[in-house]
Amino acid sequence: MREVLRSRSARRAGPKGPRSPGGTQRAGRGAVAAASCAGLVGALAGALLSCAALTAMASPSGTSLVVHAPRIPVNGSGLRNTWSSNNWSGYAETGSFSGVTAAWSVPAVAATASPTFSSAWVGVDGFGNSSLIQTGTEEDYYNGAAHYGAWWEILPAAETPLPPSYAVAAGDRMKAAIYETTSTGGQPGKGMGRAHTWVISLSDTSRRWSYTTTQSYNGPGASADWVVEAPTVNGKISTLAHYTITPPAGSGDFDNAGFLTSPVSAGSPVYVNAGLNRLKNAGVMIQNNVQVSTPGNPDSALTAFNDAYGSAVPATPTG
Repeated sequence: MREVLRSRSARRAGPKGPRSPGGTQRAGRGAVAAASCAGLVGALAGALLSCAALTAMASPSGTSLVVHAPRIPVNGSGLRNTWSSNNWSGYAETGSFSGVTAAWSVPAVAATASPTFSSAWVGVDGFGNSSLIQTGTEEDYYNGAAHYGAWWEILPAAETPLPPSYAVAAGDRMKAAIYETTSTGGQPGKGMGRAHTWVISLSDTSRRWSYTTTQSYNGPGASADWVVEAPTVNGKISTLAHYTITPPAGSGDFDNAGFLTSPVSAGSPVYVNAGLNRLKNAGVMIQNNVQVSTPGNPDSALTAFNDAYGSAVPATPTG
């Protein structure tokens, strides 16, 4: 089971799936079920799974085994921070945004008796709405091994894993930038006119690769997010992987966080300092009434924070 099996939930009516830079329509949620078993085996690029196991992973509706969702708030007990969620922890600012950026270190995941899953990412939207544009890394433990990968996605279309040549590993330092431009194109949104063009860029500075794609997106831009997530597996929120993030000295687990409030007309974007505020922006993840992931206080520049597995507040970054 590799990242090709992941897709994020289609939670609203919206534009058709974005097209790749070459113009080919990306496969939707039913692609896994529709593909032949031989095609699935080829797509998994060497994963040690049988044809029968792959077939069993596709549900009758054709959805993939693992999906990600916008923030799912916890209802009832266990509220310990500004916000809490069954599937998110980290920082989310609300307002009007046209871009987001940050660096982070790929978490390492520990061995667990049962499969566990996690993602680290930055994005726009998904906090209080079902739109989302994002890019990040996946850190899972299943079949007796840890699995890591990189991806980008725009709801409601399926996730796009980066090609195998863009490999990541625990401890790699990532840098992401997502921003809206003033050019328009793509499919018209529901009552929103034609979608603006957005640039999604993800770099692994440890391995010295960089990946950029340009896509259409017409979400409301109502939040900027820096998140560790527990994805949904077989229709249920997964058990969060036991992750550990080890950033370079002087850096936070998430660092250099910033956002944009207007589209970029030309040149490179100039991001505004995120101004992270734990009392207003930070949220914890609670599963089965247990706090399983907790963000810490931001550094003095208000652009970096640590996020840790468990209920203890992690140390404040020194950089």
